[in-house]
Amino acid sequence: MTMTLPETIDFEVCQTMDREDPLAPLRDRFAVDDGVVYLDGNSLGRLPRDTPRRVGELVENEWGKGLIRSWLDANWMASPQRVGDKIARMLGADQDEALVTDTTSVDIFKLVTAVMHARPQRKTVLTEAENFPTDLYVSRGVVSLLDHAREVRTVERSRLFDSFDEDVALLLLTHVDYRTGDAHDMAALTSAAHDAGALVLWDLSHSAGAIPVNLGASDVDLAVGCGYKYLNGGPGAPAYLFVVRRLQEELGNPIQGWLGHDNPFTFEPEYRRAPGIRSWLSGSPPVMAIAALEVSIDLFLEADMTRVGAKSAALTELFICLADQRLAGYGFTVATPRDASRRGAQVSLRHDEGYRVIRALIDRGVIGDFRPPDLCRFGFAPLYTRFVDVWSSVDVISDVMQSGVYTSDAYAERAYIT
Repeated sequence: MTMTLPETIDFEVCQTMDREDPLAPLRDRFAVDDGVVYLDGNSLGRLPRDTPRRVGELVENEWGKGLIRSWLDANWMASPQRVGDKIARMLGADQDEALVTDTTSVDIFKLVTAVMHARPQRKTVLTEAENFPTDLYVSRGVVSLLDHAREVRTVERSRLFDSFDEDVALLLLTHVDYRTGDAHDMAALTSAAHDAGALVLWDLSHSAGAIPVNLGASDVDLAVGCGYKYLNGGPGAPAYLFVVRRLQEELGNPIQGWLGHDNPFTFEPEYRRAPGIRSWLSGSPPVMAIAALEVSIDLFLEADMTRVGAKSAALTELFICLADQRLAGYGFTVATPRDASRRGAQVSLRHDEGYRVIRALIDRGVIGDFRPPDLCRFGFAPLYTRFVDVWSSVDVISDVMQSGVYTSDAYAERAYIT
């Protein structure tokens, strides 16, 4: 989908865009309340309609009747690799390079530790100062467990290309900035790291399922991502990790659990790592959660990520244009890159009273979220967000500002907004 917006945009234009949208039928595959404009899929995705049926089938039949036999009969044991292979297809990776396992935090710990152990002559993890907090916390935790010469070096985003030296073992970055939606040039930064002799670990939590990602074409070494945002796996859905095949023998899983063993059911006292990506398993897989995630991954494979990326660009472009036309007069400024190739599937607007504004919008059925100090964040998940939803959201924002309802004392106290 390519789109040139007309000078005058109205509700009818948005309706036409929805009629011409090749992904529009997929909206019906989600549990959707038309009374809510949901623009928070970058925090928690919607529920696919087939997920309750699939999980119910697993609970009632595979668990309830099959019991322990289902580890083999229902392929429970193979589920981390089976769904990992599907995610690899989404991300331009090869079979046996991705695995559904653990949480994003645990997967970052595994991969950072593995790199720092394998490259002891290099002492530094390089990252940006405003990376997602988990990435900073975990990487600092890793170096604190190692010798005192190791460090996490944080630099400003604009200085990344100039910050490589012979001491950098790993570049750790989130592909799409969780606050502004600003996307790194994955291929260029990966190339720069390789030229300096470093490996790269990309956190794809805010990009996979939102924009096209091609790990193979970018020669990426390592990646992680969560399953509950754009991938619609449900609250607390398992994460996934990617280890390019050429590094799978060099790097080792530091959490040597029994399922990463070459033959877990021999129960040997000594660890023999499994071949390939399976060695990155540690404990027993969360079978029900993986089944829920797989439902949505199948939808993405049906949709085609090129179309998904094109719709993300169109949705965000429409919102930015409407914000310029209808919201700038209320003090909003666009914090997200205007170049579609440099942003994810979200738009963030700065406003001095952003927290109050988001609280008022949620009460009126437009669900976005707030990030300090002043960002109103709106995610446009392409599988279920319509162009008329973009129009309606700007309508409600305009009404909230014009009426002044956001100034109510009810919105003064900070609640816990995710």
